[in-house]
Amino acid sequence: MVVVSDTSPISGLYRIGHLHLFRILYQKVIIPEAVFQELLELKSFGFDLEEIFMATWIEVKSPTNINNVAILQKELDLGEAEAIVLAQELNADLLLMDEAIGRQVAKREGMSVIGLIGMLAEAKTQGHILLVKPIIDRLVTEANFRISPTLYQMAVSHAGE
Repeated sequence: MVVVSDTSPISGLYRIGHLHLFRILYQKVIIPEAVFQELLELKSFGFDLEEIFMATWIEVKSPTNINNVAILQKELDLGEAEAIVLAQELNADLLLMDEAIGRQVAKREGMSVIGLIGMLAEAKTQGHILLVKPIIDRLVTEANFRISPTLYQMAVSHAGE
């Protein structure tokens, strides 16, 4: 399975100590160079990024179609644009992205997209985590993850919690 990720899913799970869920769920995750650069910004907030640097299951790859990236940048930030173009170029099975506009653009481009909440639901369904709610709560309080009250309630309810 080819999986490409934008910044927020990796950043969020890294910040609360659950980065390992990517490897468990997908074995390998590909991120574009712009996403890697955005992750490096965590250093300025005092985070030690060694876990990300040492993760052999994270591959950094740049998209080749810079024109498509530039077109998408009219609607999205560079990381999101590169993630979508890279996912297209690799014919990815899944794109991990949280931002609403980025998800809309990716779906418009015919991609299969889930966000961090969808990943957590998948991890619970597969038995890799016991509860979704405490992880979402930690994402909100420790990683500044933004989630609407409606999506929060839906996620917790869907998880049976």
